[in-house]
Amino acid sequence: QLQLVESGGGLVQPGGSLRLSCAASGFTLDYYGIGWFRQAPGKEREGVSCISSSGRSTSYVDSVKGRFTISRDNAKNTVYLQMNSLKPEDTAVYYCAAIYASLDSRDRTYGSAKLYDYWGQGTQVTVSS
Repeated sequence: QLQLVESGGGLVQPGGSLRLSCAASGFTLDYYGIGWFRQAPGKEREGVSCISSSGRSTSYVDSVKGRFTISRDNAKNTVYLQMNSLKPEDTAVYYCAAIYASLDSRDRTYGSAKLYDYWGQGTQVTVSS
């Protein structure tokens, strides 16, 4: 069974840090680009960051640039999202998603949620004092 499982969410004060993990089971992430998305109450799902299957390309939404870092460890079949200097507006459920990348797309990142093949169940991040 192909599955993505997010972990690492929680309650943190403004200015704090969290590291989210996205672990795959049932398939290897080597051939998949990964995206992190978030959805706050009453808002649409938003793309936060993505990384190519090669790991050589990354992208970030403007609101998290300089604060969040996406990375991958294919040996652990896991992708991470390091979140620093967290703000209350970062509060949301965070989801990871995987998209299969062909050989000629291994350096490509994908920002649209509609393109992704597999999704995790999400992890709650709450930034509040």
